[in-house]
Amino acid sequence: MAAAPAAAVANGEVRGGGVPRPTNPMVTPLLTDLYQFSMAYAYWKAGKHLDHAVFDLYFRKNPFAGEFTIFGGLEECIRFIANFKFKEEEIRFLRAALPTCEDGFFEYLSSIDCSEVEVYAIPEGSAVFPKVPLMIIQGPVAVVQLLETPFLTLVNYASLVTTNAARHRLVAGKQKNLLEFGLRRAQGPDGGISASRYSYMGGFDATSNVAAGRLFGIPIRGTHSHAFVSSFLGLDEIIDKALSSSDGTNRCEDFVSLVQNWLSRIQDASSLRGTFGETNQSELAAFTSYALAFPNSFLALVDTYDVMRSGVPNFCAVALALNDMGYKAGGIRLDSGDLAYLSIETRKFFYAIEKEFGVVGFGLTNITASNDLNEETIDALNKQVRCTLEVQIVCC
Repeated sequence: MAAAPAAAVANGEVRGGGVPRPTNPMVTPLLTDLYQFSMAYAYWKAGKHLDHAVFDLYFRKNPFAGEFTIFGGLEECIRFIANFKFKEEEIRFLRAALPTCEDGFFEYLSSIDCSEVEVYAIPEGSAVFPKVPLMIIQGPVAVVQLLETPFLTLVNYASLVTTNAARHRLVAGKQKNLLEFGLRRAQGPDGGISASRYSYMGGFDATSNVAAGRLFGIPIRGTHSHAFVSSFLGLDEIIDKALSSSDGTNRCEDFVSLVQNWLSRIQDASSLRGTFGETNQSELAAFTSYALAFPNSFLALVDTYDVMRSGVPNFCAVALALNDMGYKAGGIRLDSGDLAYLSIETRKFFYAIEKEFGVVGFGLTNITASNDLNEETIDALNKQVRCTLEVQIVCC
């Protein structure tokens, strides 16, 4: 395990011989079932609490009716036992919750840690199978008993999400980017953080979750929402219209006019004539504003109004204007409708732009699909769409 960062030490986040505390501060010795304390007391009362015990942690069935599971959660288990120690306020709570237990038991709980506990485990991230122990935990029976529930809660959800992510990666293939955008649909903030972490472990390329990016070093990605697009009324709302070229050698004082010029050229192009008419100008304003803010990573959500009659042509106008200034647009995102059909039609439009205006590589501009995709829909997209499609998937 890597050494703890100096900041973590300074913030008191490290105990247990330099092992950081659990990522979630709610993971404490109290994060267990009441009957674990009841059994620990019965062990202590019978004088058996120091007896040596061996527990196996395993599962009975693969999730999703699958053929394998990816083991996750081991690091958090190690963090937990390395920092296992009851606080005074936790002991006070337990005294109130277990009023019939003798004082000596609570004195015993105050004294214990996991220094006599040994853990043998399969490496985290490994493919594992039913009824094969993922972890073997041995030590004093009362202490090991108290570890059962927290170990299960740290491993079960982590392994479920990691396995789900790995299954999506297998369906998507190695070449496509998988982005996890599940925070808003996750089982609370704790589930969201864990889902981002273990989706990345299972094979996803990035997350939208900024907190997970900071905590775990996961690449973070994001575009803009429909709310951003609908917040604009027209191009006259854009005040700062200037954009410097990517190499800094020249400056366009009116990037808005450059975008409008390109939209007119697209509308007049012989190969595109009749495919669309007047586009939504509020959408064009939103795209232009976003490009001015992020010229190096302009990726537009094109389905707020009409994908093929407005979103895609507006995107192309802004992308071609950026190209004049030495930038390459990041692509588009489709978040609704028939994703396979729309991606195919969009790809045709991109190739028509490349041919019409001689912009090399424009036909391969990224197309991102989102909106609660799953294994089945990704598989269907793979079969229907013969193009480079980056898949953004909501994974909860």
